[in-house]
Amino acid sequence: MNKKITVTLPLLPDLQEFIPYLEDIWDRKWVTNNGFYHKELEKKLAEYLGVEYISLFTNGTLPLITALQALEIKGEVITTPYSFVATTHSLLWNGIKPVFVDIDPKTCNLDPEKIEAAITPATTAIMPVHCYGIPCDVEKIQAIAEKHNLKVIYDAAHTFGVKIGGKSILEYGDMATLSFHATKVYNTLEGGALVVRSAEMKQKIDFLKNFGFAGETTVLAPGINSKMDEVRAAYGLLNLKQVDKAIEARKVVSDLYREGLKDVKGIRILAEPQGVRNNYSYFPIFIDEKEFGMSRDALYFKLQEDNIFGRRYFYPLISTFSMYKDLESARPENIPVATRIAEEVLCLPIYYGLENQEVERIIDLIKKR
Repeated sequence: MNKKITVTLPLLPDLQEFIPYLEDIWDRKWVTNNGFYHKELEKKLAEYLGVEYISLFTNGTLPLITALQALEIKGEVITTPYSFVATTHSLLWNGIKPVFVDIDPKTCNLDPEKIEAAITPATTAIMPVHCYGIPCDVEKIQAIAEKHNLKVIYDAAHTFGVKIGGKSILEYGDMATLSFHATKVYNTLEGGALVVRSAEMKQKIDFLKNFGFAGETTVLAPGINSKMDEVRAAYGLLNLKQVDKAIEARKVVSDLYREGLKDVKGIRILAEPQGVRNNYSYFPIFIDEKEFGMSRDALYFKLQEDNIFGRRYFYPLISTFSMYKDLESARPENIPVATRIAEEVLCLPIYYGLENQEVERIIDLIKKR
């Protein structure tokens, strides 16, 4: 039997190196609520990511929810239907109406040329996603936001370590969120972060993620409990030591796919962004059924027969789910590119530890189909 290959595997720190950290946590007897390792990880992440203010969370969804609360966003928010559901769910949790705008097929990101047509008097913000780690057109989005006095919150779950011209992608917009889920380039098992622009806003965020407490007897706002614990913070410090090596390994896999699949008729690969420090978080391909001679779903299940498990990411569109499908902006005719792309996309396995011969096997199976 061929070895099972999944779409990703978690980057894990060395277990023997982790044990002394756990012993120290046990000795300190401080396991959550802004402990030693939590503070150290915030400091090290800020340095690595090239940002000034970062606040750790227990997962990647709660920073989205908290960012909206902290910026007092109401009414309508323009966003993408082509993302993980957490992006849009964060709006519903805050009583905000999502307005879907179509995507650019070259990047799978929110198409800035279509944003202004969706703005109404009720629009208060734009929530784009840097899909697959490819930066949005941040300059155009910012210009639109300034013209219409809108906030911009970037869902940057895929963009750990990504830079444009040497500048962190997390520096764009009013806030940016990260996910440290086990499937991401960098993980803390579960976890996330919110990047903000001032010490005052970080303090507000830190209050909000701790029930709104600003002291032993003072509650300033209806916050929630979304703090990262000491065990995951220590795990994250160890993973930070090896994330660059993991990104380099992902680049090797990405390069092999690009070379091996570049001439396969009916397969489209996204262009690698220029002037960008990529993190190779995903490797999506897009299947033209007529040219390829097989549908995306047929290939997806065919690969599974050979123990290769890709992912149709993102499929189905957020806009097709029951809580969103009745929105005017969710109609397929209003988001035709996203609708088509969702039927074509297949993310191939990519992770630290994936062997070259395993990548070659996947390429050969796709060619033979």
